[in-house]
Amino acid sequence: MAKEPTPLLSALMHLLRAFACLILLASCTQAASHPQAGEIETFLNRYFSTWSSQDMEGYGGCFHPTARVTFVEKGGLASSQGLTDFLHGQKMGHERSPERMTEVPTGMKITGDSRVALAEVRWKLVKGSQTVTGTDFFTLLRTSEGWKIAALVFYND
Repeated sequence: MAKEPTPLLSALMHLLRAFACLILLASCTQAASHPQAGEIETFLNRYFSTWSSQDMEGYGGCFHPTARVTFVEKGGLASSQGLTDFLHGQKMGHERSPERMTEVPTGMKITGDSRVALAEVRWKLVKGSQTVTGTDFFTLLRTSEGWKIAALVFYND
């Protein structure tokens, strides 16, 4: 006949079961990381650094030729541009700004597979004494030249 577990052993077994449940629950609620997350983070950092250094050729090289860019206003109104118009607007923004502008990512979430990645990137833009924050949502395509932006949807906080 089997012995009843001691109260201490019983409590320890309950604690281990609870711990296992917490680990399982935590693993279910976290988004799966992209298999090439490091490579994509490097690409996205290049996207921000080329913009900040006003390297519009390097910045433009981050985009797929068919890319669309959409800005969403606080009220939900969205305006969309093709790549040529968007890049021209970015160049003009830098040229007309009386103060240097820099933008840096402050957090990244990357998911997807070997052909397509989705990235949610929080950012901070500094222009003199002004700071603006916001979020970029990227759809990235893996091409023979590396990752390229197929679509960018962004907004300011």
